[in-house]
Amino acid sequence: MMKIKKGDTVRVITGSTEKGKGKEGKVLSVDVKNNKVLVEGINMVSKHAKPSAANQTGGIIQKEAPIDISNVMYVHKGTPTRVGFKVVDGKKVRIAKKSNGDVID
Repeated sequence: MMKIKKGDTVRVITGSTEKGKGKEGKVLSVDVKNNKVLVEGINMVSKHAKPSAANQTGGIIQKEAPIDISNVMYVHKGTPTRVGFKVVDGKKVRIAKKSNGDVID
């Protein structure tokens, strides 16, 4: 079970400022196999696209590139926090470590 899921708000804690260090964004997708996440507006790269049926004009497109999951931290109530697990009523739930075990979901 991953500590960060699609739809979570995360903050980039390492890397260069060009890649988004210190910025926050919403997780668009999680690649469990490669331990990567795609965060909205973070680690933007330029991709050269030929004209096609989907993209009539082509040209240079800005899109998000994956970033390693260890370089982001979950944001709970405005502060970045580590994520842990706890069993509550027979279900495994995520908890925020900084706020003394608040249940995330």
